[in-house]
Amino acid sequence: MKQRIFKAVIAMSAVIMVLMLADTGSAQMRREARGRRVNKAQVQAIVNRVENRVDNFVRSYDKSLDRSRLNNSNREDWLNQRSRDLEHATNELSRNFDRRAAWNDSRDEVRQCLNIASDIDRNVRNYRFRPVTERNWRNVRFELNTLADVYNLPKVGAAAYR
Repeated sequence: MKQRIFKAVIAMSAVIMVLMLADTGSAQMRREARGRRVNKAQVQAIVNRVENRVDNFVRSYDKSLDRSRLNNSNREDWLNQRSRDLEHATNELSRNFDRRAAWNDSRDEVRQCLNIASDIDRNVRNYRFRPVTERNWRNVRFELNTLADVYNLPKVGAAAYR
């Protein structure tokens, strides 16, 4: 009888050990999925999408601001300037990205884009704009947040950018 109990305890211990190891392995896979490995060409594709989407957004944002209650205000001028700053920052990111050997050397430019985008994001969340503008902003924010993930930076709108 004692031998059966001993064998049962050993078997249960083995099962628990296997389950613990399986859980550790799945946790490592999740970490790898979050911090996925990317190459320069993949990051370049994201940078290009960001640049194109920001260009689309800036055009529609200017029109939306002209049709909003902010029209002809200092706030409108400041927001238009911030959108142009974002456009300039993404152009700089793209230009400098091409020149550098390692994609992770562009971290400061990405942080600058995220910082400017956070200013715009607060405004877009506080005011109603045309659907095309809001859709364009969602696309920009998605791509910038993808870059933030790649560079392990806080996402658009995070407290780090206030």
